[in-house]
Order: sequence, then structure tokens, then C-alpha cells
Amino acid sequence: MVIPYKGQSYVDLKKKCHQLGCLFEDPLFPASDQSLFYNRNRVGLVIWKRPKELCGEPSLVVNGISAHDLNQGLLGNCWFVAACSCLASQEALWQKVIPDCKDQDWDTNAPDAHTGIFHFSFWRFGEWVDVVIDDRLPTVKGKLLYCHSNDANEFWSALAEKAYAKLAGSYEALDGGNTADALTDFTGGLSEPINLIGTGVRTDEVKRGNLFERVLKVHSRGGLISSAVKVSSVTEMEFKLPSGLVKGHAYAVTDVREVSLGRGMMSSSSSKGVKITLIRVRNPWGKGEWNGPWSDGSPEWKQVSKSEWEKLGVTVQDDGEFWMTFDDFTDNFTDVILCRLINTSYMSIHKTWEEEVVRGSWQHHDEPMKNRAGGCTNNKGSFFQNPQYMFNIKKEEDEALICLQQKDRKASLRRGIEAYFAIGFDIYKVELNRTYRMHSLLQKVGSSVYINSRSVFLRIDLKQGRYIIIPTTFEAKKEAGFMLRVFTDEVSRFKELTLDQPPRPSCMCLSGYPQVVTQLHIQQGNDLARQDCDPYLIIYCEGERIRTPVHKGTRSPNFDIKFLFYRKRPNQSIRIEVYAYSMVRDSFLGQVTVTKEVDNLQKTLYLKDRRNRHDNKVTGTLNIAVVTSSELTAI
Repeated sequence: MVIPYKGQSYVDLKKKCHQLGCLFEDPLFPASDQSLFYNRNRVGLVIWKRPKELCGEPSLVVNGISAHDLNQGLLGNCWFVAACSCLASQEALWQKVIPDCKDQDWDTNAPDAHTGIFHFSFWRFGEWVDVVIDDRLPTVKGKLLYCHSNDANEFWSALAEKAYAKLAGSYEALDGGNTADALTDFTGGLSEPINLIGTGVRTDEVKRGNLFERVLKVHSRGGLISSAVKVSSVTEMEFKLPSGLVKGHAYAVTDVREVSLGRGMMSSSSSKGVKITLIRVRNPWGKGEWNGPWSDGSPEWKQVSKSEWEKLGVTVQDDGEFWMTFDDFTDNFTDVILCRLINTSYMSIHKTWEEEVVRGSWQHHDEPMKNRAGGCTNNKGSFFQNPQYMFNIKKEEDEALICLQQKDRKASLRRGIEAYFAIGFDIYKVELNRTYRMHSLLQKVGSSVYINSRSVFLRIDLKQGRYIIIPTTFEAKKEAGFMLRVFTDEVSRFKELTLDQPPRPSCMCLSGYPQVVTQLHIQQGNDLARQDCDPYLIIYCEGERIRTPVHKGTRSPNFDIKFLFYRKRPNQSIRIEVYAYSMVRDSFLGQVTVTKEVDNLQKTLYLKDRRNRHDNKVTGTLNIAVVTSSELTAI
């Protein structure tokens, strides 16, 4: 479903213009300086012109959409243009961003039927938003001021940029930005920023090979990829390196290949061709290229057959697009962004992800129990007052993709409001049966970076169990809306935790109220059977029954599992039963009871062999730790 931006319906507005016989003029994004700048004009006299005033036969698209259609103008939005270059290489994606492309275009048979209205769709905060614009474009001395095509008759890039500027509040709001955000806006995918230096890819051949496989997979499945060379100071921005690359500049990755080389590059003892990994990159400026190995006209290309040249579409001209080996790519670029298209369809041959999406907000309140803007862990007194979300990992180990996004505030910049807060999140492993909010630190298993960006991303491998994500702003008392997306291999039973402790019943004299909270930690089981089995536990406490996962092929499992019980009758024992899993019928192995609080307890387990009528007993042990507190919110 696509939502009209600010209620502007493209169909209705176009129909109205046809009825009135006029060209559309957008009242929400007028042809004036307020649509260009935050405060004042910085480029001189700007004249807004329609494409008909700039060329004889304007067209939305000429000979298809290509990365070569894009040239960055006077605006510092190489990040946006690089994302557009990525988009141009994937027809299924740009058709979503530029809907009804042919119907929107000028009709050469009926030029007077054009009403000067266009629309583009972008994914914003979990929804596809349809943005309507008129076709008046800013020019200086008769030339387009910002993004433009190599073909003077083609206008899709300039019009898409205007629609994106409208979402941001002005063109100037696009001066400096994040390619990862634009890639997400074009696809609804997950953008993963990767630091090629910090991850050790440059020095570790195995890591570099694994990264290439990930890059190749993202590209082959229709995802988008961008790269950049980081700057260490403002003075380094757009500094051209001896390699031909430009620092502080966003590039688009337009192809990824494994190439077979000719015999000139083969080992004399090899009977097979040599393969190397190549990657094609484009400079949004449309000129300025890498000049190292495999650059345009370099001698390495003599080792590639003519058929390979044709497959790769190699061109020897300064068009801003060039090839390089993946090793050179990782050695010369410092950052890469992988925008995955997440597959949630069960009808696909590729991996299917289970998606969970929740929209929430950080809201400050003076009353601690109602406050939901506690800041990061540096704010010890308020951190646990943030929103908390629980999910399960059902497999022994599973890869989870987690993205936290805050609402875009760029449109408010003219009022002096900061665009983004520094945001991030922490992940904690909690008790298997926890259903109430955390109030003290448990085992932290992962965390994102904290950065003043629209979104933060984490890809993490998690072991079987229950987890809590706590999304926060870095500083306390910051208010903003956010969206949290979690992708796992199996259904995770994702939910927000809203209660701090069990609610008090209306009539406590009948049902009672928990007096203490008990944390049970079952660590290790030893000699649970005479031979390897598939043991699991069932724990009983005041009517609550919990079953642990099965540990396969062992008689001494490392359970390392915690449970939390809110207890009305703390003197009553907790019973732990041990079973061996079977496809036909599970076998009862024995049980132990816990009746008191201890730091560490080794319970002797008398296991009964039911196959022996004499009921011979085998001794096993469970290592258990129990902590009980009278403070219900202490654990």
C-alpha cells in the first residue's frame, strides 16, 4: 500500500489540471527560495523552468534508465546520486520508485495533454509514500542547478531529486547525508554499514573472502551497494588521491563478478583457468576514475577474452565507471554499505526471513515508572525506563538482523531543531520464561554503535534462548519516534514488555500477591543416563510449568539456562524433572527439588531405569544456583 504524502493524490490533482486546462503548481513545495534553502540564497539568481522551456522534446526517460544518466550538480548530495546510480541498475527497484514511468512521460502525439505533474515513491518509516511534484526545476543561466542527465532531453534524475528534496523540506537539506538512508528509502531494505578497516578485512584473507561472498550475494539478489573513502578532517573533503579516488565521496557499486583469465595469467602447472574477483564502481560526478590495476585501458585487460569483455560491458572512456579487483577495493575504500532486500516470502527459493516491526517512541515523564526516555547505560538511574522488547531464538544458533530507525527530522531544520539524535540499542540474554521488564543488568550479548544517524544496524549470531532489546537515545530525556525491525530465521514471538511486575489483583485476600522473586540458574547436568541420550528438563513452580530445549546426544548437557519466578509461597519447593526425548515416547529419568536459597548447589539426582523391573538406581547431578529477593523489581 502506498500513502499519499500530505494527502496529495496524484490521480486527483492530474485530473483537476486536465479539467482546468492548466499546468500543476505545487503549493507545498513552491518555486521559490524557501524550497531551496534553509535561510538565504547562496547561489544567486535562480529561475525555475519547466523541461519544455529547457529543450524541444523533453522526456522522463531516454533509452532506459542507466547509472550513466546521473550527474551531480552544485549540491553536496553525492550520497543521494550514488544511491540513484545503484538504483538505476535494478529495473524492478526503480519501477517502484518511478511508478507508471511510461504513463507519466510526455506524449509526443499529444504534447498539450501534459499537465506538469509527476509522482515518485519512497519507503519512509515502514511505509511507501507517494510524493507529488510539479516539473518546475531550479536553473542558473539556463542550466539545471542540481542533478541532471547526460542527455539534455532526459529529466527523471532531476525530478526524482526534487521529490526527495520535498520530503526533506528543501534542496539544501540534501547537502550532506547518508547513502545508507537513501538506499533504504529506495528499497525498503536493510542497509548495513561496514568499516573495512575496523573489521580487519584488509589484513585477514578469510574475512575478505567471506565479505566478497556477502557482497556477491547481495548484488545477485537485487540488493544495492555503495562505498566511500572516509575523511579524518573537513579539509580532506573531496581530496583526490593518487589512485584517482576522491575522499569523502560516495560511490555506487554497479557490478560484482568472478572472471576467468586467459592462459597468460595461468600457472604453468595448472590445467584450469584462473579466476579473480572484480567489482565495478561508479563516480556520481560522471568522471574521475581509479587508475590502478584493471582500470580503463590497463594492461590487465589483455588477459581477458573478448567474450568476457562483452559480458562485463567494459568501456574505455572517462565516464566515471571503472573496474578493480576486490582486494584493491578493500585496500582503497574504507567503508561499504550493503543494502539487503529482505525476503519474507515462503514461495521463494532463497532464504526466507521472519520479520517483526514495531513503532514506538521515547517519551520523557517525571514519574520514573512512566518515563520511556532513559538514555543509554551511562544513565544508570534511568536506563531501564526505556522501551523494552522481547524475542526468542529457537534454533541452537541463529543469525539476527536488527535495525533501529528514528523519525527523520530534516524538514524541521529551518526551525533550528537538530536533524537526528544519537541512537543505539543493547541486547541482553534473559531468563527463558521472563515476561516482565528488566530492572538490573543481565548478560549483554551485543550492542549497536551509538551515532547521530537516522538508523543503526546490527547483524549478530545468537544462541538459543530469550532476549531483550532496549533501544535508546544516547542522552536521557530526548523525545522522538522510532521503528524497530527484527529479522530471524524462525518466528521469534516478538513483543513489547510493558509491565514492571505482576499486577496486583483487586482482591488479594483471595489470590494473594507475590512476596519474593526467585531466579533459578541451572548450569550443568552430569551423568544423567547410562549412555548418551537427548535430555531436557521440566520445571514446576507454584503451578507454572516450563520446558527447556532438548540437548541432543549427551548425558552431561551444559544447560546454562535461567528462569524467573514471582512467588506467593516462597517456602514451597521448586521441582525439576529430567526426561530423555524420544520420537515415540519420552523417558522419565528422575527429579530433584530445590527448597532454599543458595549461591551454588549440586543436587544429587536418583535416576530410575524403568526398563529394569528391579529399579536399579543410577546417580547423576545437577548444578544449580538460586537467588531470592524480596524486592520484586530487583532482578
